[in-house]
Amino acid sequence: MTETKITAPNSSVGADAGQSNKHNNILTDLDGEVKFSAEFYDPFNELDPYYLKTMSMPELYDRVFTTNPPIIDGLLYAGVYLFVGAPKVGKSFLMAQLAYHVSTGTPMWNFEVKPATVLYLALEDDYARLQSRFYRMFGTDSTDNLHFSTVANSVNGGLENQLRKFTKEYKDTKLIIIDTLQKVRDESKETYSYASDYQIIARLKQFAGAYGICLMLVHHTRKQQADDKFDMISGTNGLLGAADGAFVLHKEKRTANTAILEISGRDQQDQKFYLTRNQENLTWELDRAETDL
Repeated sequence: MTETKITAPNSSVGADAGQSNKHNNILTDLDGEVKFSAEFYDPFNELDPYYLKTMSMPELYDRVFTTNPPIIDGLLYAGVYLFVGAPKVGKSFLMAQLAYHVSTGTPMWNFEVKPATVLYLALEDDYARLQSRFYRMFGTDSTDNLHFSTVANSVNGGLENQLRKFTKEYKDTKLIIIDTLQKVRDESKETYSYASDYQIIARLKQFAGAYGICLMLVHHTRKQQADDKFDMISGTNGLLGAADGAFVLHKEKRTANTAILEISGRDQQDQKFYLTRNQENLTWELDRAETDL
């Protein structure tokens, strides 16, 4: 591409006479695009759109970063997590357990729980079904710290604003469950891509990071089996790639009374929990756990 150099106009006398003209160092191509020469570009000028702000290793080591405490010590942390399982595997019952234990601060599977406000968006249920489920699981022991909704806006339709208003009203909110992710997506199934999957998680992750909460997104597995259960997450790799981690609940047989919960995340060790369904109250009970997989 041919480039032409713009020369400085004649200096005027008087006040302008002693002024330097930075246009001497500006290059333009034939399409009119401005290019800056090395002499003109100031790498320390933060107002320059091409300035890259960096941090040295000593500065990195000297910086004091604040971290959010775990919600369930060793199990649940702030960030965006996928909770994945096949239909009817028992995802909603395990979500009910998480919601109840965090809202009451009672230990779950011998893990310490810090009490906090919980918002449960049960978008595939109605209030009658929720009432029946929670009454069977926990009886009359209720809590004011657990809130439900069966409707919510989509991500592009204002969901973040709804969540922001809730967390401002209930400032100790630490867990928001969205059951299911599919209910707050906008695109039709045919338009899903790595970029769209990554973007929706990234937007929710930005919200979770700003308020130091855990966003648990209930999602489905694909029908195809895989040796690595995390490869069974429905959608592209953009979902897991953007999320802070994932919980995968699966059974050897659909009608089995036992299940395996596998957990993998950036801020926690990989874990595998062997669970049994309590047939009386339908809660999941821990048989044994494996860590450092």
